[in-house]
Amino acid sequence: MSRIAVSIGEAMIEMSGGTDRTYRQGFAGDTLNTAYYLNALLAEGWTVRYASAVGDDLYSRQMIDFIGGTGIDTSTIRTIEGKRAGLYMIHQADGDRHFTYWRDTSAAKLLADDATALDAALSDAELIYFSGITLAILAPEARARLIAAIGARRTAGATVAFDPNIRPALWVDTRSVVDALTAAAEVSSIVLPTHADEVPYFGDADDEATAQRYLSAGCVEVVVKNGADPALVVTGGGQWRVGARTVASVVDATGAGDSFNGGYLAARLAGANPEDAAEAGHATASVVIGHHGALIPKEALKRAF
Repeated sequence: MSRIAVSIGEAMIEMSGGTDRTYRQGFAGDTLNTAYYLNALLAEGWTVRYASAVGDDLYSRQMIDFIGGTGIDTSTIRTIEGKRAGLYMIHQADGDRHFTYWRDTSAAKLLADDATALDAALSDAELIYFSGITLAILAPEARARLIAAIGARRTAGATVAFDPNIRPALWVDTRSVVDALTAAAEVSSIVLPTHADEVPYFGDADDEATAQRYLSAGCVEVVVKNGADPALVVTGGGQWRVGARTVASVVDATGAGDSFNGGYLAARLAGANPEDAAEAGHATASVVIGHHGALIPKEALKRAF
């Protein structure tokens, strides 16, 4: 019988390129990216599911087909009549990528509205993964419902992993961010924050303060990402600084943190200790940033291991 990992969040239609107003359509999203790398790296015997909601339009159907085509189980993606998938466009300016979003009517904002469907999606999961973006797109009542459902699964024995992945534009104020991320940490086993993102909201003096804050909230394992600098891994049994791999040329940093998470969690589920799992996370990210796009061919990952 297959072991189940579930990633919960929003996948969106991506329009990239823009040269001469010509764009390339794709699909992406932080929790989808992590699910992709989990699925690519986990050993046989695991099934990775994506839990979300999409509309009943052509592009939503294409999204489900795309996700299923990567090998991810789409049975926990709900279709909401009359809704649409969210969309964003990427354009280059001042040497960097900039994003414009259309997600106000995204079906994924309703992913936690049906409590029965939500519980069913999580009922047999050994690993549950979600992010701050997952929480940010939900109404407060749905956000609380999702956190409670995830907490029930952790109490029942599931491992829960959470990346705060703070996107300021999605939140109404600082208090909402602090309250939501703290509540999520209270039901999580593993938290994977990025130190620089946390400082404006929590005032952490350094990455050790970030790690200790999340441990105090109730999780048992924290991996604080620091970009190209070493990640800080802290558990009740000790702490380690794990350096990133040297990369000759960064082609596209999109999905670096998401792929790190996928590599880290796949290694932990395979029995690796936290320090070695962080090495695996860095190895995964080092290959991903050498390619265009967040989702690179699975064959390319072989160079990481």
